[in-house]
Amino acid sequence: MHILNVKSRSRNELIDITADVTEYVAASSVKDGLCIVFTPHTTAAITINENADPDVPRDFVSALSKVFPVEMDFRHNEGNSDAHLKSSIVGCSELVIIQNGRPLLGTWQGLFFCEFDGPRNRKVFIKMLG
Repeated sequence: MHILNVKSRSRNELIDITADVTEYVAASSVKDGLCIVFTPHTTAAITINENADPDVPRDFVSALSKVFPVEMDFRHNEGNSDAHLKSSIVGCSELVIIQNGRPLLGTWQGLFFCEFDGPRNRKVFIKMLG
C-alpha cells in the first residue's frame, strides 16, 4: 500500500492526483487488477471526473457549495457540517481497473482528491489488488 500526502490550499478544491496514482500503479507488480484510492477523512473525498478543462473542477466545487452552503442552520458546532455532507455525497474512495499496468481511465478522466475543509495536510491510501 502507498500513502500519498496531499496539501490543500483552499477550503474547497479538487486536486488532480491522477499522475501520482498512475506512477504508483506503474511501479507496482500488478499488471491486471484493481486499484483502490481511499481517503480516511470525513471532510474530504475521492472522485473521477474530467481533468482536461480546469473549469470542470471549479464548477464541481461551486455546485456543491450551492447545495451545501457553509451558512446553513447546522447543529454541529465545528463550522464544517457542509464539508461532512459534501464528503458523504461524493464518497471517500474510487475503485479503478488496472490493465497492462495502467489505470483504465477514459480519455478525459482523472482522479481527484476533494478538499471540503481546508487548507489541510491530508492522506490518500492507494492499494493494489491483482
